[in-house]
Amino acid sequence: MNESEKNKQIISITESSSNFDNLEKMSVKELLTNINTEDSKVHLAVKEALPQIEKLITGIVERMQKGGRIFYLGAGTSGRLGVLDASEVPPTFGVPATMVIGLIAGGDTALRKSVEAAEDDPEKAWKELEVFNINSNDTVIGIAASGTTPYVLGGIKKAGENGILTGCITCNPVGKIIELTDCPIVVVVGPEFVTGSSRLKAGTAQKMVLNMITTTVMIQLGRVKGNRMINMQLTNKKLIERGTRMIVDELSIAKEDARSLLIEHGSVKKALEYYKENLKK
Repeated sequence: MNESEKNKQIISITESSSNFDNLEKMSVKELLTNINTEDSKVHLAVKEALPQIEKLITGIVERMQKGGRIFYLGAGTSGRLGVLDASEVPPTFGVPATMVIGLIAGGDTALRKSVEAAEDDPEKAWKELEVFNINSNDTVIGIAASGTTPYVLGGIKKAGENGILTGCITCNPVGKIIELTDCPIVVVVGPEFVTGSSRLKAGTAQKMVLNMITTTVMIQLGRVKGNRMINMQLTNKKLIERGTRMIVDELSIAKEDARSLLIEHGSVKKALEYYKENLKK
């Protein structure tokens, strides 16, 4: 193997040079067209990873049925995406915020601002996980586009050593994280439109996979009926209206009665159960 071939193996795909050059000379239309062309590759790459995603989800569901939780570990864009997904699960599916927990290198400050060198500490993630009394019913998922982030690698390694199921979402097929995880998910989207900007295709791919994981897990755990979020939290008028429509469609009762049932019982599921047990004639 010559030196050039060695260098190609060392450089992560997410860090390799863009397929496009002279971006500053492109028109707005050209930029948008070319970004869209690159983005069109993402869903195909995710499709290729479906068997890997299925394997991880199967392991997660088995553990969550015993009271387990999901922990995401990430830095930068990857960390923010994990925290975002975790924060959306409780209002969508009506579960406690402790079921899916997102940890980001640098803590909450890093959600809005870069925290210098936070991702370079390989010991920090495990210390943060220990605060939650993490155990063998839990699952730790490392999110790292390049698969080389020390914060994530350190947490995954310690989790594995302690008998905890581990997974990862990476876009680099030779990332170190792959060999450390039980269920790696590798979504190869290729070089970014702007070289090294993994908030683009890599970030989109990670978001898609995260959506798949938590949505499928929650459906498997009975948090959806038909195609509806019957356990969603009623945190605003839009969601109350949505819940009211669900009850009207399911029970064929007046909208005012459906709204009253929903408000009284706090969720579509509980309202339906009460009606069917006590009011149905």
